[in-house]
Amino acid sequence: MTAVPPATRGTTAALLDPTDCLLAIVDVQTGFIDRLGHDVAARLLEHVTLVATSARWLQMPTLVTVERPEAWGETHPTVAGASTSGAQLRKEVFGLGDDPAALRAVAAAGRGTVVLCGMETEVCITHSALSLLERDYAVACIADAVASPDDAGHRLGLERMRDAGVVLLSAKQLHYEWMRTVAQARSFRAEHPEVEDRLL
Repeated sequence: MTAVPPATRGTTAALLDPTDCLLAIVDVQTGFIDRLGHDVAARLLEHVTLVATSARWLQMPTLVTVERPEAWGETHPTVAGASTSGAQLRKEVFGLGDDPAALRAVAAAGRGTVVLCGMETEVCITHSALSLLERDYAVACIADAVASPDDAGHRLGLERMRDAGVVLLSAKQLHYEWMRTVAQARSFRAEHPEVEDRLL
């Protein structure tokens, strides 16, 4: 396994640089979505779709993972349709950094910052964040684009990641960090009027 060269490793001390980011959409599968309350599921799908659409517009590499699709189903069609990635990567370990195939895919993107969204907050998202930090990636988590059926687990997962040095931000916050300029944000909204109400 070739490590990311120090010169390309990201930092979360400043605004996230879209040219250094890889978006990881973790296990947003129909079976996992069905375990959420209706309102929580709707918000998660809305925010993940916004982030995936933003990444696609910026031509940002995106990794979409699934866990045991024979049990939990495929990536939710709303998210699959918004993503640049046509393929789903099956992972066998909860954390991306500990799964050989997932880690190879992360390294192949050549980015130093991994931005996480998906399910479940206290398991696959937290495991991914901590395992990637151990491998010298900068990690950000979109706090309103991750979810868990358990409210306490969701909260504790976010707290653990924050305490470990993961940057927590909202989907709207991330979108504008990636866009940076008024002109670019306006261009995105002109091409994607369907998400404009989420950005006001």
